[in-house]
Amino acid sequence: MFAALRDATARGSKVPTDLVAAINDRKRELNAVILAHYYQNSDLQDIADYIGDSLGLAQAAAQTTADVIVFVGVHFMAETAKILNPTKQVLLPDLNAGCSLADSCPPEEFLKFKQAHPDHKVVSYINCSAAIKAMSDVICTSANAVKIVNSFPPDQPLIFAPDRNLGRYVAQQTGRDLLLWQGTCIVHEIFSEQKLVELRVKYPQAAVIAHPECEPTVLRHADFIGSTTALIKYVARSDAPAFIVVTEPGVIHQMQKIAPGKTFIPAPPNNNCACNECPYMRLNTLEKLYYTMRDRSPEITLDESLRLAALKPIQRMLELSANS
Repeated sequence: MFAALRDATARGSKVPTDLVAAINDRKRELNAVILAHYYQNSDLQDIADYIGDSLGLAQAAAQTTADVIVFVGVHFMAETAKILNPTKQVLLPDLNAGCSLADSCPPEEFLKFKQAHPDHKVVSYINCSAAIKAMSDVICTSANAVKIVNSFPPDQPLIFAPDRNLGRYVAQQTGRDLLLWQGTCIVHEIFSEQKLVELRVKYPQAAVIAHPECEPTVLRHADFIGSTTALIKYVARSDAPAFIVVTEPGVIHQMQKIAPGKTFIPAPPNNNCACNECPYMRLNTLEKLYYTMRDRSPEITLDESLRLAALKPIQRMLELSANS
């Protein structure tokens, strides 16, 4: 409630009585599409036209016929939509919705790293800035990283950036000796192995499902490792009655929809919190979404030369993932 009041004060207007209706009305007026990530709050997921992981959202952004794309996610996701849609307006409810993983790979430092290894091709996880994408040969997501890496000849040296944990996991799956940039996600790097083991004891019938951005000490306890979408599909087909979910807990909303009779337990981080929410994803609210659509601001803009440089590796990823 207090967040809603702050949003209203900042925008100089009262909050509409029915936010959902107001958002839908504005969406029709703008011929807009609302894209939301699985890590958003449940009310934002429910109002979205498309909900997905990074790969699915990139594919949806590439295919939309809407005039306006409203991205309910974090900055690099909205940037990716703009890279793919230069003539469309791309809106993000809160420009402060960044990404710790993207921030862990400063372009100036990465350029030096790349120049120090001129024989290497660069595979970059989509959770990075447009500047990093522009320095990459191909982009990947957690859903297609193994496939993307395997698309290179076995003797081709590869840099994998920016997530070291996903890179380490992909190296294990492919048998490749990847040169890793040492970036991490604040959500996935602080899951507690000790608390996870305690949960397994408390819920012996529960399967542990984890995202590959997690630390190896956590992944070794997982019964299934996969992208956000893969985790959702797994809970639908698994016979397990319960799941310990080792990723951002926003995804549990979709898991409950697809498997309503099952139990989902969010894995706790290595602190006193009960679950491990992404503070950047949670900056978005229904109020901010409404005001963004009303004012058509904040808008994502990109220098055209940077956009074109970043477009090529994204297009390569989409080509390689056409059947994903």
